[in-house]
Amino acid sequence: MKIISRSWAFRLLWLTKPASRPFHRDHQLRVPLTLADLEAINRCERPLPENFNFAGDVLDQWAQKEKTGERPANPALWWVNGKGGEVKWSFGELGTLTRKAANVLTEPCGLKKGDRVAVILPQIPEWWLVNVACMRTGLVFMPGTLQLTAKDILYRLRASKARCLVTSEEAAPAVESIVSECPDLKTKLLVSPHSRPGWLSFQALFQSASAEHSRVETGSREPASIYFTSGTTGSPKMAMHSHSSFGIGNTICGRYWLDLKSSDIIWNMSDTGWVKASIGGVFSPWIQGACVFVHQMAQFDSDTVLDTLTTYPITTLCCVPTVYRMLVQKDLKRYKFMKLRHCLTSGEPLNSVVLKQWKEQTGLELHEGYGQTEAGMICGNLKGQEIKPGSMGKGILPYDVQIIDENGNILPPGKEGDIAIRQKPTRPFCFFSEYVGNPEKTASTIRGNFYVTGDRGVMDSDGYFWFVGRADDVIISSGYRIGPFEVESALVEHPAVAESAVVSSPDPIRGEVVKAFVVLSAPFKSSDQEKLTLELQDHVRKSTAPYKYPRKVEFVENLPKSITGKIKRNVLRDHEWGRT
Repeated sequence: MKIISRSWAFRLLWLTKPASRPFHRDHQLRVPLTLADLEAINRCERPLPENFNFAGDVLDQWAQKEKTGERPANPALWWVNGKGGEVKWSFGELGTLTRKAANVLTEPCGLKKGDRVAVILPQIPEWWLVNVACMRTGLVFMPGTLQLTAKDILYRLRASKARCLVTSEEAAPAVESIVSECPDLKTKLLVSPHSRPGWLSFQALFQSASAEHSRVETGSREPASIYFTSGTTGSPKMAMHSHSSFGIGNTICGRYWLDLKSSDIIWNMSDTGWVKASIGGVFSPWIQGACVFVHQMAQFDSDTVLDTLTTYPITTLCCVPTVYRMLVQKDLKRYKFMKLRHCLTSGEPLNSVVLKQWKEQTGLELHEGYGQTEAGMICGNLKGQEIKPGSMGKGILPYDVQIIDENGNILPPGKEGDIAIRQKPTRPFCFFSEYVGNPEKTASTIRGNFYVTGDRGVMDSDGYFWFVGRADDVIISSGYRIGPFEVESALVEHPAVAESAVVSSPDPIRGEVVKAFVVLSAPFKSSDQEKLTLELQDHVRKSTAPYKYPRKVEFVENLPKSITGKIKRNVLRDHEWGRT
């Protein structure tokens, strides 16, 4: 095991020889699962295994393959921070360390199978340790971004009834300010070299934890994780996934979209709070036995990204289109990427101009994909497929993706409608299980025989899908999904705001940004609007996560409304995008 760092987290003598564990062949699974396996499971020709656990049935088998020489000498996780800190773990070492972390969660923390664990950590190795440790112990993993405010954290802890929260020093003060309002939270675990009153120290507990741990048996359809997703008319929803939905369901993504082999090294740049961090930084790569590369950066920097690609043998790069839009502004021909061969993007629509510029400057294609929290990867430009600029590619198995009308009927090629996935007669196993505590919202996603994604699109005669826009008002900016309701709620808390409506607005770098239309209350109608704009932006930053603040503000006399008094965001949005 190679650990090089001056940081406390990596001075831990993490230790000892990996525990010997047998293969778990009671499910008769082959790892990695093949395309034929997935197709057979989805068609009910082969049943989903009754029990499945990603840590035992995938990660531990790759550790065995390392021992027998069936896997190349490639790390499972390779972490750097640009300041001299570096961690390289094999699958065997990952197994040992995650068993120790599992013992921390179950013994001193007192957690048991089914308990929910909120995890708010930056891109540090402990995020991967806790993630896999939750799998081993049957705990429900719930990630969140460090950009969450105290108000955001309070909502998530109370809505989920989380029993434990794992975080770092950055978020600890916000947690302390609201923890008295969270009666279900029993344990606060701090990942830090310093202690805080009322917190357990992950460092201290980890050092003394045993490396022997027998993983908990978990059913394929039992809860494994919860991801919070933004909505248009209320607070974030809790999308629950089972052990098999991502643990087996991302096989196609890893093999055919990411095009990964066990000798590859993938850098997925997603924030740890988002589902893409799990899909592209845990399940898809590790099903294929590939190496997950992480460069922890305090903030995004184009030069650092390009230097990293020239310094490290990264073969596969996956990030949101915003990153590529920023990179192509550089003279990319000056850089010689060490091993880069496959580039991917998702999270927001890709401009065909950026695709062309990237190809001209690097010689590499950009493979766009489309997915969502509830369903994982839905469409993609697979390796070897013809790329049609501007298209999201074709539907990815095991999904049957179609464009449907308001009555659930399949539309012919060229007709705009709702992007949907067939879910009858058999609901795909890789779907989310439900919106926790919200059966009405869960039911509302079904139309006839289809699950409706909430996005509008068109399919051409060759089966390629083209994104048109959101069917609701969710804003996708730099890959972040922002519900207008949260921003509007924050704005109306300010005394200057009588009414507000929030929509997307085009932006050359971020794709789209948040724009607020504001009706001022009487005492503020003569205010300095430039000064008031800055004040409102700062107010939203402090009231909700900073990435949600309106980068554009327009003061108006009134807002368009329906005859029932509802604000017609679609009118404002169409105006912003020049569709009126």
